[in-house]
Formats: sequence, C-alpha cells, structure tokens
Amino acid sequence: MAEGNESQPSTSSSIQCSQPCRPFEFSEILLATDNFNETLVIGHGGFGKVFKGNVINGSSVVVAAIKRLDSMSSQGESEFWTEVQMLSKLRHCHLVSLFGYSNYEEEMILIYEYMPNGTLEDHLHKLGTPLSWTQRLKICIGTARGLDHLHTGTGVEFGVIHRDVKSSNILLDDIWAAKISDFGLSKIGATKKPSTYVKTLVKGTFGYLDPNYFTTGMLTRKSDVFSFGVVLLEVLCRKRAVDETLDDEQWGLVPWAQESIKEGNLKSIIDSGIKSQISPKCLKEFVRIANRCLQNNPKQRPTMAEVVVSLDSALTLQQKTSTSSGRTIYGRMFDMFPFPFHGGNSAHDDSRVVSSNSKDKVRNVGDMVGSDYQISRKPITSLKEFLFSDLEITTRNFSQDLVIGWNELGYPEVFLGWVDKITYAPSTKGVGIPVAVKKYSEGLPHWVTVETSFGRMAHPNVINLLGYSHDKKDNCLLVYEHMQMKNRNLSHVLFDDIAKPLSWERRLMMMIGVARGLAYMHSSKEQVIHGCIKTFNILLDQNFNVKLGYFGLAKFHPKIDELDEMKDATRSNMDMGRFFDRGDQLTGELTVKSDTYSFGVVLFETLTSQRASAPNFGFTLVKWASPFLEDKSKLKEIIDHRLDQSYPLEGAFEWVALATKCVAEDPEARPSSEEILKSLEQIYSDNK
Repeated sequence: MAEGNESQPSTSSSIQCSQPCRPFEFSEILLATDNFNETLVIGHGGFGKVFKGNVINGSSVVVAAIKRLDSMSSQGESEFWTEVQMLSKLRHCHLVSLFGYSNYEEEMILIYEYMPNGTLEDHLHKLGTPLSWTQRLKICIGTARGLDHLHTGTGVEFGVIHRDVKSSNILLDDIWAAKISDFGLSKIGATKKPSTYVKTLVKGTFGYLDPNYFTTGMLTRKSDVFSFGVVLLEVLCRKRAVDETLDDEQWGLVPWAQESIKEGNLKSIIDSGIKSQISPKCLKEFVRIANRCLQNNPKQRPTMAEVVVSLDSALTLQQKTSTSSGRTIYGRMFDMFPFPFHGGNSAHDDSRVVSSNSKDKVRNVGDMVGSDYQISRKPITSLKEFLFSDLEITTRNFSQDLVIGWNELGYPEVFLGWVDKITYAPSTKGVGIPVAVKKYSEGLPHWVTVETSFGRMAHPNVINLLGYSHDKKDNCLLVYEHMQMKNRNLSHVLFDDIAKPLSWERRLMMMIGVARGLAYMHSSKEQVIHGCIKTFNILLDQNFNVKLGYFGLAKFHPKIDELDEMKDATRSNMDMGRFFDRGDQLTGELTVKSDTYSFGVVLFETLTSQRASAPNFGFTLVKWASPFLEDKSKLKEIIDHRLDQSYPLEGAFEWVALATKCVAEDPEARPSSEEILKSLEQIYSDNK
C-alpha cells in the first residue's frame, strides 16, 4: 500500500499537540501489528479493534495498545483528533498515556501505553475476577484523582470534561492502578469557573448519562461526577449500569440501588464476593459519597476533589477497622442503615465533645479546653478510652528499652506496646497489634485538641489515632497505630550513612504521599495545620509508604488568641529555622501556608539528602541551594550524588521550582497543598 500525505488536525483547536506524543508512519503500524493480524487483537470498543504490538517510543521499544478506527464505527475524525489533542497535552499518573497516532488516507490509528490488566468492566462483568474490596476502593480513588486532574489540574489552562466516564474506559496497569482512557467525546471548559457549561449534542453511554445533561444539553464537570457515581455503584454491586438481571420494571442500576438503600436493604445489593470484607463505617462513607454524586441537581453533587477526600477517608476507615477491631459488615450488622443523606461528608462532620453527664449540653471543642473541662467523657465514639494502668502494663511501666520516640529536648516520650487487635487489652510482644503510646507533654489544652479533632481524621497518609487515656492526674496519653518501621522515618533513610540510598522514583512517590496527607488535612472541616512538617515526622513502613506523624504543634481552626501560645511553642523548638520562615517566627501566625513552607524545605532535603541547617553550610539549606537554581546545568551540583545522575534533569528542575515556590517569602505566593500535590503528580507522569 503506497504511503500518502497525512491530514492534520485543525489549526483552530485551542489545544496544541506536544511531545512526547508523535505521528507514526503507517508502515510502523503495519509492522507492529503484523498487518493487523487478528491473533493480536486484545479488545474491541466503540472506536474499533485494539491490537497489541511493539513500537518505538523515544529511544525504547515498548509494548503498545494500537486502536484502529472501524469503518462501521459511529465515531470518526472528530473523535480521533479530540483524543489526540487532549492526550497530547494531558499527563497524569491516572490518565492513560498516548504515545502517538497515525492518519493515512482513511486509516485513523491511536497508539497508547499497554495496560496489561485490561478494563475494570472486564474484571467486574466478563472475567469474574475476585477483586477484593480494598482493591476496588483503590481503583475508585485512582479514577477519582484522574478526573479531578482533568477538571482542575495544575498546569492545565483549561478544564476537561470527559463526557464518557464508565467502567470500560477505566484501564488497569500491571499493579492494578487505574487510568482513565478514551477522550474522544471530551470537551474543554474554563478551570476557574466551576459552573461553566458547554452547550452540546448529548453524547455518552446510557446508564451513565447525567439526566440533567440529557434533558438540557448543558454539559458540566458535574456530569462526569454523576457518571462516576454510577461507577461507584457498579463496583459495589457488581451489576452493569443497564442490567437485564435487575427488576423487570427497571433495568437501570441507579434507581434499583437507590431504592434498596432508601428501604434499608443495602445488604441485598452488595456483591456477595465482598460482603464479608466491608467494614460498616467504610460502607457508610462509600455509599454516602456515591449518593451525593448521583443527585439530580448538579449543584448538590460534590466536586471530584471532594470525592477524592471522601474515598481516601473510606479507605482509611476500612484499613483502620480491619486492623483494630476485626469487625466486618456482619459484625455490627447495618445498625446505621437506612441512614439520612443530607449531602454532607460523614468524615468531616463538626467535632463535638459530650460530657458523661447526660444533662450536659453538647459543646464545641473550643469551649472545652478551659478550666471547666470535664475529664469523664467520651469525646469520639470511634476512639478507645484506655486505662492508664493498662498502658503501664503494655509498655512495661514505660520501660526505657521500649522507647521509640523522643521529644525535641531529647527526652523519651513515645513507647512501644502491644494490644489485642479486637479488645485493645494489654498483650505481649508479637501478639495482637503494635501501638505507639505517646506521653503528651504539651499540656491539657493541646491534648484535648489533638484527641478530639485529630481523632476524627482518616487518611492513608496520616497516622491513625486509636485511643487516649486521662484517668490519672497529670498523665495525658495518646495511643497511635505503630508503623512497624524497618525504615523508621524519612530523616533516617535520607541522612543515615548506613541506609541504602533512595531512588529518584521512591523519593518522588514519598513526597506525593506527604502532599496527599497535607491536602487532606488542610481541606477538612477541621482544617488541620500540622505545624511541624519535617523529615523526622514523616514516618515510613517497610514498603516506604509514608504517614504524617507527631501533632504536638497542630492547630485545628486556629484562633487569634492562640497565636501567643503558638509563638512560645515554636520558639522552644531547638531547630526552628528548619520548619518556619522568618515571618512565622516573628509573628507566630501559623497558617496552612506555614505547612507549605516547611514542606518546601523537606522537598529540598529529599532531593539533596542534605539537612535543612547542616553545620557545614553555615546557613540554611534553602540559602545554600539558591545560587544553583537559576541554571539547570548547575542542579547536578546540589542533587544527591548517590543518585549518580539516574534521574530526569527536567523533572529535577520542576521539583526545585516547586520547592522554591513553597518557600516564597510572601505566604500568598506559596501554592496550596492541593496545588503541590497536583504538581508532584504531574512531575511523576511527565518523567516516568
């Protein structure tokens, strides 16, 4: 077949194609697919057949999924160029990557990264794959992160509405991470106007279509939110969006599921394969956010950023229940269903403290830290109230050989203990679950704040608070999950000469984990300000997963009258210059942007493996690194030499640029934690 001239996308498009997506010669496609050999077909969708083949991407030969437009397809040139233009610009770890395209005569071909585990639809409805509940949750979270990036992603000057969110467009890579695909129907809208709509012909897939969009033709980001709500039910029930096995009078999954939920008959619709795995609290949060996504009025639906936060909370509730109580959905069976849907997020309800006297009124946390604070009360129903004597037993009377944490003055304050995983009764080493028992030295008001507010938080990248003890005068104790830390903390793996050097990818993924935890804390109703972000307080498990720990200086809805107290606390820190900028030190004004500054310092430390105030510098790491930041070629002089230049220079430059923004002198110029997260995810996607 003779080569011909390839047609080009319209120059009127508002998105310009950019590398690494490239045009492929048709001869390359024929070679990769063995002349479209049917034995290489791995799928068939609305666009056409998908072939597996090897192509050249940059300097490497990679496995690709090659999608060929079918002449009988309802899709065509418009969808083809939309896909090319969208994915040429968008890069994210939860969006499928487009290697390139080929347009020869009537042939229209798209070349994607190959996803070895196929689609979510395959595993839910065709292959019968025994996906665990936790796997399903993580797939949902990944998809939600991808959609959030499409809608509001940092570095993307336009917002993208996918318009065809469904399980068959959610691909799974070799580690079952979700990636959104098929952007042929996508539309562009302004990112800074959430209510912006696009008036367009109604397109999409029945069962997933937003009813408001269907009746008005007005497409908004909330249309994607509705479709994602359908996917959430699909994952929970293992039923198709339009399923003939449902009731005779309605084949739609949404009305069928909503009716069962309303009648308090939730257990009848859950996939039998996961019923025994789901914790009641996780289920309640999951169904609540799904129901919010499916509201008829688009204004009542959450943003995808809110969905991410809620699903993260659901996952942590699942993990927390699995490790601490051993209960499943049939333990305390559906005592909360049916439950009211008010459009709120159960993980972010206002914090309340209730006195043990039933006649006492419920009061705000802020009203309870004065002299009239009542010790005998149960602040958070999900927290365990430990007896001081039990904690003495489990820590062997706070034995020195069980010390696992010290305060800034070098005194022991965190002790290892073991408790029964169901009752939390004292246990012996290796039996039950390990816990970290912290002697709280900051005083009663701080202890109450952490106990009541932090106890309500749930996120995979924030340490879990399991319980508290204050039945003995002058002893404020908090009990946390214990990270069985082969790797201890970030400070250890960065600065200990014995520790094996971290790879570029591992360092980046750890920073993404920290950013996720911070974004969750800052966006919660409590708006938790950590107040002491540093490498020592970034805990690591054996797989280098990170969790933010130590909340001794944390603030929850900080008030003006707390600033003097904060000023004293921060100034008592032996190495305060590591954590706060000069303005913070002088004024004591702790804000979310204070955390941003501190995280910027951690970003510098993680990339250079130099301490923030190393003695050999004579001044801070930020000042030491500044002269090297204007020239990319000089960056190699400050990046950890143990990496042996095994890192993308462009990615390192973007990392440093982000860190520099974080430590800007003007707090208003610093990015938000959500913007930091999106930037780090972008660096990961662009440089993997």
